Amino acid sequence: MAPRWLAAAAVLLACAAGPAAAFDFEDLTRLARERAAQPFKAADAALPTELARLDYDGLRDIRWRPERALWRDQGLPYEVMFFHRGALQPQPVLVNEVAPDGSVRHIGYDRSAFDFGANRLQPQRWGDLGFAGLRLHYPLNSSGYKDELAVFQGASYFRALGQGQQYGLSARGLAIDTVGGKAEEFPRFTEFWLVRPTAQAKQVTLFALLESPRATGAYRFDIQPGAQTVTRVRSRLFIRGEGAPIATLGIAPLTSMFFFGENQPHPGDFRPEVHDSDGLMVAAANGEWLWRPLQNPRTLSVTSFALRDPQGFGLMQRDRQWSSYEDVEARYERRPSAWVRPLNAWGPGRVELVQLPTPDETHDNVVAYWVPEQRPQPGQALEFDYEILWQGDTQQRPPGSWVTQTRRGMGYTRQSPEQLRGQVQYVLDFTGPALQALPAGAQLKARVSSDANGRVLESLAYPNPATGGWRMTLRVQRLDASQPVELRAFLQHDNDAVSETWTHILLPE
Repeated sequence: MAPRWLAAAAVLLACAAGPAAAFDFEDLTRLARERAAQPFKAADAALPTELARLDYDGLRDIRWRPERALWRDQGLPYEVMFFHRGALQPQPVLVNEVAPDGSVRHIGYDRSAFDFGANRLQPQRWGDLGFAGLRLHYPLNSSGYKDELAVFQGASYFRALGQGQQYGLSARGLAIDTVGGKAEEFPRFTEFWLVRPTAQAKQVTLFALLESPRATGAYRFDIQPGAQTVTRVRSRLFIRGEGAPIATLGIAPLTSMFFFGENQPHPGDFRPEVHDSDGLMVAAANGEWLWRPLQNPRTLSVTSFALRDPQGFGLMQRDRQWSSYEDVEARYERRPSAWVRPLNAWGPGRVELVQLPTPDETHDNVVAYWVPEQRPQPGQALEFDYEILWQGDTQQRPPGSWVTQTRRGMGYTRQSPEQLRGQVQYVLDFTGPALQALPAGAQLKARVSSDANGRVLESLAYPNPATGGWRMTLRVQRLDASQPVELRAFLQHDNDAVSETWTHILLPE
């Protein structure tokens, strides 16, 4: 007998697609709206006992057989493989295929498609388990091998790669109460519809149904591989009427890791830097570009930038030099940047950055997302369309100039430790076309400001002959060591800003 969750999904699928209808985004929207009007019911995550007992290594030994990849026998450029459920990923995910005529077929669990490795199991007793997620393959780096292009696994997490990149940060479909509420809620993609591509397809499309106790959503993903792979996202969200009101609705959330870096070195580690992303970049509608270097705080740190209709934001890995990391296994210089570019007007709101303390590099501790100013109401349809550009060496930059490194420290000084008490110095390097276009002998000013808890003691701007760019040195006096200090700085030529705005928070001691 089929599990109850599978039977219920089959009924909903029939309602969405109909016996003769072509499945599309409007069908999925109706399904999400119907689910939002009903009480939330979690899927049955029970596992066969022998499967639930497998540890991490045992589950990792269960692999999809590449020769059974979806669409391989049709010679298409894209292929799909699936992840097995286990104790670490117990929630079932339903998968369907949409044929060229729009008809839908369910892709059931098939034990013969998996290689169980050294495990001694009896999968013939399990029935249709569903899957834990899926991964898309495409000849991204060479015509002779189909690399991993994108992965959808765990809650609403997904990630993608461009040419020459290695997995680093992830995106999510939606974040709910990452901060501000009683506890974070993790919406989940419960069902996928994979659209079978043509042999000449330049992109692959899939639909996803998102569900959680307080929200549902219809999502369309169009993934176009390349030097920078582009994931175009169309989303319609519906808020349920049950449960506490949502305090923080996070749109287009990105999740990454920052352990230490040039602005926060880690004594005792031979590697100069360890991070998947080194900064948050924000493009405002008024033309201002903001750069906030990431940190590994001692306690939770939440900061935000209020603006209307953002032009983009992203967690970026700007430093692409291997010598900055010296890690032959992790290859942090190959980790992608993720730039989110809205495709419709998002209205007023804020880009929020959440940073958590992490004891090592195995934990993601950085989250960034957009929070709309208007609180969502039950039954209201919210539409947010955007694209995520997974970028490598060539990535989004401000049009003028940008920060290439942020370093903290005094260097040689004749001042005594007592005289330096409470003082912090930063050294910033800038580069970009606006600086290269300056006439010989041009003079730049370092424009530095602080909030009420800081006093700017020194700010200098001068050419850096080693890089051909400009360097800024700023020194600030912290007045209350138990409170943070907000800093802003940019380069100015005559009356014009010629750089992005470096915005940094000096965390409490």
